Amino acid sequence: MGERSGKIVTVGVSGASGALYAQALLRRLDGDARVRKVFLVVSEPGLRLIAAELGIVAQDVRTLPQLLTGTRAEKFEYLPNKDIGAAIASGSYPVDGMVVIPCSAGTLASIACGLGDDLLARAADVCLKERRTLVLCVRETPLNRVHLENMLRADAAGAVIMPATPAFYYGPKTIDDLVAQYVCRVLNLLGLPQEEQYRWRGEKVR
Repeated sequence: MGERSGKIVTVGVSGASGALYAQALLRRLDGDARVRKVFLVVSEPGLRLIAAELGIVAQDVRTLPQLLTGTRAEKFEYLPNKDIGAAIASGSYPVDGMVVIPCSAGTLASIACGLGDDLLARAADVCLKERRTLVLCVRETPLNRVHLENMLRADAAGAVIMPATPAFYYGPKTIDDLVAQYVCRVLNLLGLPQEEQYRWRGEKVR
């Protein structure tokens, strides 16, 4: 964390199914004392996703962090996706890492090709060029060759490809259990390990 008192994280939400993942991640960032600033960028399809899957429609999008976390969300700043002049669009601004959750195939393509055609894609491109952590929670199925090649291209540029795929080896009982484990693993990649994360300890061979 250097001389700063906490991490600065950017969260992007695009229009692939999985709004619960985004909400759970934001709530954990909100309550994490190691994080002092969170920038939230949501694409237009992402806003539709949040409305469709969570029933959350913000009359003023600047209030979206409060609606998603259920708190005052004082460390959050909502940035319009069209605002390509925002602080996080420049590598000189000290962001520690970024996660796109969920990451649609279209957003993946934009990032993989370095288009930077909106703030979400530009902020991701900045993370890549500055060698900062970028986690792409890709949500698409089945995958065609274009999707796979874009994942390889993003991986080669330095992104972490973290498909939004739930795990079952720890015995989850609810959807919230599945979401929590996945989100904990994403946060671990951002250097924010979570005590609640289940960690495999191995099995004794009989």
